[in-house]
Amino acid sequence: MMGRLEVQENLFYRFRLDDHVPADHPLRKIDRLLDLSALRTDLRDLYSHTGRPSVDPELMIRMLIVGYLYGIRSETRLCQEVHLNLAYRWFCKLGLDGRVPDRFTFSKNRYGRFAEGDTMRCVFELVVARCMEAGIVGGVGALVDGSTVEADANRNRRDSPDKINKSWGRAERITRPVQAYLDELDAAGAPQRNSGGKKPKGPKYISETDPQAAWSLKDGPGRFSYETNYLVDDLNGVIVDVEATPARLSQEIVAAKAMLERSKEYGFTPKSLAADKSYGTSPFLSWPEDREITQYIPVLDRTKQTDGKLTREAFTHDVERDVFVCPQGHDLKLRADIPERRLKRYQGNKKTCGACPIKATCTDAPSRSLAVSTNEPLREKVRAIAGLCNTCQTLYVLNAVGPVLRP
Repeated sequence: MMGRLEVQENLFYRFRLDDHVPADHPLRKIDRLLDLSALRTDLRDLYSHTGRPSVDPELMIRMLIVGYLYGIRSETRLCQEVHLNLAYRWFCKLGLDGRVPDRFTFSKNRYGRFAEGDTMRCVFELVVARCMEAGIVGGVGALVDGSTVEADANRNRRDSPDKINKSWGRAERITRPVQAYLDELDAAGAPQRNSGGKKPKGPKYISETDPQAAWSLKDGPGRFSYETNYLVDDLNGVIVDVEATPARLSQEIVAAKAMLERSKEYGFTPKSLAADKSYGTSPFLSWPEDREITQYIPVLDRTKQTDGKLTREAFTHDVERDVFVCPQGHDLKLRADIPERRLKRYQGNKKTCGACPIKATCTDAPSRSLAVSTNEPLREKVRAIAGLCNTCQTLYVLNAVGPVLRP
């Protein structure tokens, strides 16, 4: 006899939420290690001491963790999923009757109060601290690299900074992300120390909708992107620090220094560092060297990138006069000394170069110039260390993390 499903509503149910979450559920494992009580101290100054009690900040942080773990990118959908899913409710400590915050409350706290309190950074450092307590962070070697993340911005909606600034109009019409970008742009445009009073070159394009993203050609056709930079422990591949920047090559080095300095605060002080060739510039190589960190980094060498013209080896350095002598016997004199970049620039005379019989094989510019690193002994030292890895140009790549040689 075929049965029939009949809904029989009971007046009372015996239901315990904990009984309906499997013992091996991933959220149970995470909950055992997660302690967010310290966040209350960090966020205390961001809340008023009077008025109606707010939504518990720990609830919203737990909801964010659920969203990250299960790829729920929409805040509206995240609120719906936490409302419906029993395991999510259990993890967020809502029980069956707990009210899920509405999307507007969630968004306001996430992009306002939590951003001001650097809450996500606090959660990240709590996780790293637990990993270190468990002994799975070695603290001897580190790996550093960056990955490009495409921004959610239309590549066709771009223009120069001046034109975008005019199109945004009055100050009261400028949104918070746009104003944050303008403030950073003003700070970046101020003359820097040791720059001779010159302002750094600004970006060619900025996005109308996401002005903090950088125009990047790294992964093919131009697009607006960000860079996620990671500092990784070489023992178990644990990410011990992360830094998000616009997708500019120079920002990778800035982020690496920031992460290495910040990691000292919670006890991660690596004695060796592995990275790819984009970190092999003279200014960056000097930075770990000053801190006695052994470097496994391919040296970035552009001396042979001359588009078929004469390479630097064709020029002789006269140490006493500090000039370079070209194959025709003419001097390239010192024109600029840039200590912060560990760089000297030598330039030939325009009239002499213009009349030179081999100018076509030397340069297409009015005169030949040479950019020479003043850090060559250190570069040779790093090359020698790289030679221990059986190659001078490729080391360990973070896409396939392996053990790093230790001094």
